[in-house]
Amino acid sequence: MPLKLIPPRKGKSPYWSVRGTHLGIHLDRSTKSRNGGQAAALLRKWRADIERGALTRPGEPTFFDAAVNYMAQTGNDRFVKPVLEYIGKRPLVQVTQQLIDEAAVALYPTGTPATRNRQAHTVVSAVLKHAGIDGKLKRPKGWRGSKRVNWLTDTQAFRVFASASKTEPEFALFLRFLCYTGMRLGEALALTTDRVMLEEGTAYLVTTKNDDPRTVYLPTHLVHALQSHPRGMIRGHERVFKFVKCGRLYALLKVVKTATGPDVDFLTFHTFRHTWATWMRRYGRLDSVGLVATGAWRDAASAARYAHVVASEESRRAELLPVEKAWKAPKKQTNPLAKKHA
Repeated sequence: MPLKLIPPRKGKSPYWSVRGTHLGIHLDRSTKSRNGGQAAALLRKWRADIERGALTRPGEPTFFDAAVNYMAQTGNDRFVKPVLEYIGKRPLVQVTQQLIDEAAVALYPTGTPATRNRQAHTVVSAVLKHAGIDGKLKRPKGWRGSKRVNWLTDTQAFRVFASASKTEPEFALFLRFLCYTGMRLGEALALTTDRVMLEEGTAYLVTTKNDDPRTVYLPTHLVHALQSHPRGMIRGHERVFKFVKCGRLYALLKVVKTATGPDVDFLTFHTFRHTWATWMRRYGRLDSVGLVATGAWRDAASAARYAHVVASEESRRAELLPVEKAWKAPKKQTNPLAKKHA
């Protein structure tokens, strides 16, 4: 029975009371009021209290309890606190898809679907799974981001590096580092010298966007460039690069873009990550599974956006389609696939 007002009963109680069940919480409580209007206002308040988790059954686990336990057990509080403040002490059974969607929009009104997914849906999912609740959660539409990516050709990249060298030598090294490691901007800025093993040609990322630590390979030419670091590779817990994420950093990139030419107007710091992935696909011959194996992505679906940068083996079979004799290529230029499948 839903919550409803029970009028005073002669010979029993002079007060209005509220009785019924709402969202699994049962109430049978006196309002301590003889006024029907005041009693109705209390009913609305108690219903709202139940909906925000302020009223629960004794001993019933709440999202607050689960989140606190999750942070204590895993040591991970990334993005948890804003979600915790929004959902509050609602019982776990009330943490529905609708509530999670509402929390994501309310907490990140201007955020992209990817941001809302990472900082709300993924957080709630992790807390619930840690509490033993493993239901299927729908992600925001478009949370994987656009499959369209901008990347630099090798000649464009080399021109960007040249322009950066004339502007700020360490900034030029920083851009090369992004381009040849595929690191995200925040990962590269936070990297410290004690996590770089030049003799092994690797750098170790303790924290990444996916919360998965990974080892990044440094190509030989990049190792040589780091050995000639403008400020030297000081051993210790010093940051490899002096830059911080601020207006000056973005202003530097804008100067470099202007100096390079209008054909790189699309360039952002993240473009270097797309460029690395595209080059690994085109020149390194890695497929989506291979890109995931580098540790830069968690699943093949995320890495699949780079599949379009090379013509697939299947699409190359267009060479086998019938064509008029006058249009056929000379025999010495016949595609090997044609012979193989003849």
